[in-house]
Amino acid sequence: MNDSVRGPLAGLRVIEFAGIGPGPFCGLLLADMGADVLRLDRAQPAELGLGIDPKYDVLGRGKRSIGLDLKRAEHARLALELIDRADAVIEGFRPGVLERLGLGPEVCLKRNPKLVFGRVTGWGQDGPLAPTAGHDINYIALTGALHAIGRKGEAPVPPLALLGDFAGGAMFLAFGVVCALLEARRSGKGQVVDAAISDGAALLMAPFLARHAAGVWRDERGVNALDGGTPWYDSYETADGAYVCIGPIEQRFYDEMVRRMGLDAAALPARDDRAAWPRLRGIFAACFKSRTREDWTRVFEGSDACFAPVLSIAEVPLHPHQKARGVFTHEHGYPEPAPAPRLSRTPGRRTRTAPRAGEGGASALADWNFSAAEISAFEAGGAILNHQ
Repeated sequence: MNDSVRGPLAGLRVIEFAGIGPGPFCGLLLADMGADVLRLDRAQPAELGLGIDPKYDVLGRGKRSIGLDLKRAEHARLALELIDRADAVIEGFRPGVLERLGLGPEVCLKRNPKLVFGRVTGWGQDGPLAPTAGHDINYIALTGALHAIGRKGEAPVPPLALLGDFAGGAMFLAFGVVCALLEARRSGKGQVVDAAISDGAALLMAPFLARHAAGVWRDERGVNALDGGTPWYDSYETADGAYVCIGPIEQRFYDEMVRRMGLDAAALPARDDRAAWPRLRGIFAACFKSRTREDWTRVFEGSDACFAPVLSIAEVPLHPHQKARGVFTHEHGYPEPAPAPRLSRTPGRRTRTAPRAGEGGASALADWNFSAAEISAFEAGGAILNHQ
């Protein structure tokens, strides 16, 4: 197949140790862009990932699988044979887990010097918290992000797992792996990518840390320009119990918003008068509550007022903009986000659905230039392979 059809990472071989969260999401990003991602699943029948039918497991799409019990020495040896032919490895275990299995980066890089070994954890490979358990909410708590999200006087609000696991973890892991692969082309040497979710989330907070250092960001929730503290950067309820959001930071966009709302700009409190913000917010709230979300969408459609209806998960794929850009595919009877970002010549593409343990394993081994005898040896050793 032509590489322009397969994507920019066509020809790249990646071993993904099965897990949850950021590791699989990183594998999805690489697979969407054409990488051949071979997931090493547990040999037990139980599925990993989201615990749902693979048809709906977006994080597993585009991958193939081999089932192995890595606690068995012979299966760990089979994993090493696969890693010998890989360009990159991605894993999300706690520090030291793969080392105890004989599959750590020191062993793998000695066998395959050009290998890029990508590791994503919550706290990183070292530091006092490195060996301890945690989840997204814990990792972003130590970056200031969790503290900054929420209403004034109320508890912090967990922003799903977007800031930590997926933005701070998976995307930084994917970026680090691709960076290391580019460098390996020049040097002929691989390296370890230590992608800590807490590190990535801290970097995402850079603009706000900078504003705080400059004295223009107050270190409390819901009182700043971009955290819902200002009346013109927030969400408002509409007459039908739905919500709309506004964000006209620039004056000309603010003026456009006020005009379309039908308000008298001269009668409004000054937008920069912090003491008048509660009154201004009350005016906006009453105005938006007077009409439905659909009414307001029609009022603001095509304007620069920085307005958008707040859509539910079920509504998102139905929006005209999402449809026009093909943001979602419907190949399997439900909306699924298409690959992103978009490349003009070698775009990413959605391929196969998520595999069950062992699904596609035999074909993957053949594509990785294992002989029929070697593939039989894998099966004889207890590896789960599906020949379909």
